[in-house]
Amino acid sequence: MKHADVAKRILQDIGKDNIQAAAHCATRLRLVLKDSKAINQKALDDDPDVKGTFETGGQFQIIIGPGDVDKVYDALVGITGLKEATTDDIKKIAATAGKPNPFTSFLKMLSDIFIPIVPALVAGGLLMALYNVLSSPGLFMSQSVVQAVPSLKGLADMVNTMASAPFTFLPILLGFSATKRFGGNQYLGATIGMIMVLPTLVNGYQVAAVTAAGKMTYWNIFGLHVAQAGYQGQVLPVLGVAFLLATIEKFLHKHLKGAVDFTFTPLLSIIVTGFLTFVVVGPVLRAVSDFLTNGLVGLYNATGWFGMAIFGVFYSAIVVTGLHQTFPAIETTLIAAKATTGGSFIFPVASMANIAQGGAAAAVFFASKDSKQRALASSSSISALLGITEPAIFGVNLKLRFPFYCAAIASGIASAILGLFHVLAWAMGSAGVLGFISIAPKSIVAFLLAAVISLVTSFVMTFIVAKRVLKNEPEEAPVDPTTGEETQADTVIAAPVAGTIETITQVNDKVFSAEIMGKGIAIKPASDEVHSPVTGTVTVAYPTHHAYGIKADDGAEVLIHLGIDTVDLKGQYFTSKVGQGDHVNTGDLLGTFDYQAIANAGYDTTVMIVITNTNAYASVEPVTTPTVKPGDHLVALTARSSDSAVATDL
Repeated sequence: MKHADVAKRILQDIGKDNIQAAAHCATRLRLVLKDSKAINQKALDDDPDVKGTFETGGQFQIIIGPGDVDKVYDALVGITGLKEATTDDIKKIAATAGKPNPFTSFLKMLSDIFIPIVPALVAGGLLMALYNVLSSPGLFMSQSVVQAVPSLKGLADMVNTMASAPFTFLPILLGFSATKRFGGNQYLGATIGMIMVLPTLVNGYQVAAVTAAGKMTYWNIFGLHVAQAGYQGQVLPVLGVAFLLATIEKFLHKHLKGAVDFTFTPLLSIIVTGFLTFVVVGPVLRAVSDFLTNGLVGLYNATGWFGMAIFGVFYSAIVVTGLHQTFPAIETTLIAAKATTGGSFIFPVASMANIAQGGAAAAVFFASKDSKQRALASSSSISALLGITEPAIFGVNLKLRFPFYCAAIASGIASAILGLFHVLAWAMGSAGVLGFISIAPKSIVAFLLAAVISLVTSFVMTFIVAKRVLKNEPEEAPVDPTTGEETQADTVIAAPVAGTIETITQVNDKVFSAEIMGKGIAIKPASDEVHSPVTGTVTVAYPTHHAYGIKADDGAEVLIHLGIDTVDLKGQYFTSKVGQGDHVNTGDLLGTFDYQAIANAGYDTTVMIVITNTNAYASVEPVTTPTVKPGDHLVALTARSSDSAVATDL
């Protein structure tokens, strides 16, 4: 790579005078631009040295890769005369570049609150789905599974108990997460959540019926009658209470000092918040929540299949805007109250939209002659079918536009079928081909029918259009393995840290999850030491010590990235024992990172191990063991043979 030439091309494509500030991390340039509409996106997409681009948080990020991004950055700074900046600097610049968007801030707030608790809701939802499969008559036979096999009743009841827990005690989960997000003590947030679901209160699911029957119990507080009503399964009241708690706590911390603060702030925060919860905040927000829920259900019932079709057409567009981040709050409420709502209509539509985007990307794979485009389309289509659509939407379908539109139409048709058969979800889960697990048992067949229609319609429409639009697309010449390109060897990459294995496509960073940097694997760390996964030369060793790049002696290029956005810590909690140019052996200590302190600072500690020259290998296969320790086999790399290279490119 000629770094100066890359920098010149990037400047030409984005505009030399269009940059307000520039920084870089381990893999990408991070730019704050004056006008993002001035970008020549097609030229950037076609640049062989640019691995991808995306915009987030006011920053336009250009993926270059480890070992090259710093050199491209230096060349860019030299050409433009820009002052060198850190990632923290441009975050501040990006935050002040324009007036804050309250709506965007609200979306991010909801996302920050719900993302941490989604695994618990998914687990509970799928357990609920399993119970429904076991206990619903007419699903497999006239009797339910439990009726046919009575010995399974105990197991089914146990599953039901476990399934109910996350929704019954939802205020505890939300109280913890929301209070933390609002800047308060998350354990006080969990405490107020516990107070809201105490068994001595009238169960939240029965409040309306008990009140209507005139059997509600009340506290008499100086003549004020306060209902002893619980908040099981509630969302909006808990969010309001968590905000109130955090506000009161921060006020007290500011005005009380020393031992007085330590002793009385928690006490006063809980007393005041608890009183206001039962007297004002809880009842008011419960009424608002009931109004909104009933309104949504009424809208669904009123518009029927037509409303579902419109929702299906625009769902992926909603994902592009980020508005879908509000849906977990709505879905959680609908599912928690499924006895009255019937379940969630959002999840089935999301599944149709995701399947359609996956089908469109798959069609591009079969129709396109561009190897780079085919590679991204193949992986992103599978990801979309499993419920993760960002790689397909942003990497393939929106770039070409027509696949996105074809997918939207297919989603609308499939969603109309959902509306005709009143398909609702009883659980949260993977919104894709596996989504049937979360659907009400009586509607599973209808859901699968709609899914097939969404996939086939999207694929066929996109393929037909693609054959016309892409017919003049230049076909890349096959690679001749005898031209002198470096031949890689079979090798096995060792684990750099101890911990639990995760699929890299599930990490909370779309550059890594989309495998733009290459294939790899992720580890949830259980130790502070970072060891070399290969024998080779250190090519990347940043002063922040959050990432290492190593080129193995046998040709593999490995990136180790410690945590997500940890470059912002500026080296805090990290140490390094090696520098760029050092030769290391497999198992040598590269450095340390205090993953517990990093987590406490609010950062995701997931360690990504990526093979940045993935295309040099016939296959990159992660191990299947659930846990590893340093030195254990992690990723197996299979070299391309002459035959396989030719066959792949043809």
